[in-house]
Amino acid sequence: MNILIVKLSSLGDVLHNLPVVWDLRAQYPEAQIDWVVEEGYVHLLQPLLSRHDFKGIDRIIPIAMRRWKKSLWNKNTRLELSAFFLNLRAIRYDMVIETQGLLKAALITRLTKRSHGSVIAGLANATEDSGYEPMSRWFYTKCVHVPKHCHAVDRSRLVVAVAMNVIQPDMKTSQPQFYPQTFVQQLAQKSSDISEQFTQPYVLFFHATARASKQWDESHWVEVGKFISAQGKRVILPWGNAKEKQVSQRLSKKIPGSVVPEAFSLEQAFSIIAGAQMTIGVDTGLTHLSAIMYKPTIEIYCDSPRWKTEGYWSANIKNLGDTASPPDVKLVLAAIVEVLRRSLSG
Repeated sequence: MNILIVKLSSLGDVLHNLPVVWDLRAQYPEAQIDWVVEEGYVHLLQPLLSRHDFKGIDRIIPIAMRRWKKSLWNKNTRLELSAFFLNLRAIRYDMVIETQGLLKAALITRLTKRSHGSVIAGLANATEDSGYEPMSRWFYTKCVHVPKHCHAVDRSRLVVAVAMNVIQPDMKTSQPQFYPQTFVQQLAQKSSDISEQFTQPYVLFFHATARASKQWDESHWVEVGKFISAQGKRVILPWGNAKEKQVSQRLSKKIPGSVVPEAFSLEQAFSIIAGAQMTIGVDTGLTHLSAIMYKPTIEIYCDSPRWKTEGYWSANIKNLGDTASPPDVKLVLAAIVEVLRRSLSG
């Protein structure tokens, strides 16, 4: 059995699709499982690569669609496209799974080399507050209807269950798996190697997100930061671009002992998050990374549906706020005390 997963982006979407690898392995322990993903997110999949003592993803197939469309007629782009198609069609697949419901991803499923009677499974309908392009259904051989009010993790797992023709898992009892248990434990020891800023107990503030309405008020971050600092912990204020860096610098001036670190890569983010005592962040990819690593995490929802991406798989995760209903500082402070106490006692 050869299986291909097509989930291109973005950071949070790829993370919430990881449990399908475990579901597929449970049903097909000896299968060849490959994954097509945007080049910027390859590192998210590497911890799940198969090795002598673990069976996960056998082959990661990078695609650079975001970069290629900016220089489609460039000679190097055409060469890279040709290499991608050769890589994609190197194996004949029996099952192709696309859980994004977008035309660009659905098109890739049809470009694969497939066995006779192969299955291409994808979404038959949209879910609330998610991107979906109805024309993508034309490319599937099996269209899967999912509840319109459906968590991102559950949606992917339901599509895979139908593709495998097995009983759909009870999401309340069948907890999702993301990375091998030993992976995070090993990472935590590497955070201090990145910078001395990550040597004392620290808490990460992921305050930045692309949509302004999803951001939490700066005065709230300052108040929470002062509380964290008073507990003898260092507040770390990461950033991803110049505008976000300015926000981090403004917050740092008002939070005693806080640090605005140098820019770090996605690969380094794994170790930095693993070494933190807690992550507090808005609805953004790095906050979700903390949650799927089972780290103590406070997820703050200001203008996005909490049910869609909240971390429900660990008591170390606290989800606060909802669409157009950001949590107040008092609620966040109470959650910090509760999660820290639970994680330290556990």
